[in-house]
Amino acid sequence: MPPKSTETSQQTPYFAKRYATVALLVMVGWSTYGCGDSATINPEVELGSLTIDQGTLQPAFSGTITQYNVDLSNNITSVTITAQPRVAGDTVSINGQTTTSRSITLSPAGGPPTVASIVVSESTSKSRTYTVVFSRVSLAGNNDLSAVTVTPGALSPAFAPGRQNYVVDVATDVTNVSISAIKSDPNAVLSGDVPNDGQAVILLDGPGTNKDVLLTVTAQNGTAKTYRLTIKRAAPTNNNNLSGLGVSAGSLAPSFAAATVNYSVDVSANVDQITVTATKSDPNAVLSSSGTVLAAAGTPTGQVSSSLGLGVSTSVSLTVTAPDGTPKTYTILVSRPSR
Repeated sequence: MPPKSTETSQQTPYFAKRYATVALLVMVGWSTYGCGDSATINPEVELGSLTIDQGTLQPAFSGTITQYNVDLSNNITSVTITAQPRVAGDTVSINGQTTTSRSITLSPAGGPPTVASIVVSESTSKSRTYTVVFSRVSLAGNNDLSAVTVTPGALSPAFAPGRQNYVVDVATDVTNVSISAIKSDPNAVLSGDVPNDGQAVILLDGPGTNKDVLLTVTAQNGTAKTYRLTIKRAAPTNNNNLSGLGVSAGSLAPSFAAATVNYSVDVSANVDQITVTATKSDPNAVLSSSGTVLAAAGTPTGQVSSSLGLGVSTSVSLTVTAPDGTPKTYTILVSRPSR
């Protein structure tokens, strides 16, 4: 019996035997077939990465997962797929074309999903196929406004999302209005005379003119709806009437009427001054006396005082100038007797 080996282990480990066998087979292959290539043992055939330039893979990529779905917006017409093999030297093909990156044209909107096939293979017959299904999701078609307000002024008729035409009446002295609009779908786009944030100040033209304000709402799917607000700025009135006229002493004769412009007042001898108070029918008219403004536009009432002489009549005149510039003069003749 030969002497025992002095090595720590008397048996050759399994992995040593396996690699010794591989080395032997390589040597045999070299000597038998004259082959100079060494053997390579690849891991499992699979992709090392898979990316798309639009949308998101569902589920997230893993080399062991072969089925994916991607939801895309309706306005996306193509997507680029990029795939790399886990092992360098393996081949990748995308929809039958050998490449690691390819642009895929998607089916028309409303059509069937687009299916992309990515195959990774090695020099042997081993391969693995990955499938990505692209679906173009229909975009929202909501092109409504949910609210519109105008300050000053009010919409006529009252706002409703399905109603597109409105009138807003404002006073003649209003030079601009503020408009606030709210989209039903925040992802829609508001344009026209009001920007996407829904806030605008609109300058009006002169008194007596109309101005159209257009608000266009474009839905995510591209359909548009236009709302029209017609802002009517009132023309200056020709109202140069008084609605009230009074005196501090005596009584008007005849009694006041807006269409009557001449009056008389008798006062006693001890009254040496009289005050006349007048109220305009249109507060935006101007009340004056002898060129002095008693009540400017916006001030409804004014008054004037006049000294009275003994035994004489004193005339007090009040002129009302309408917003359109038309004047009317009321005259009060005050008589004071001698002592």
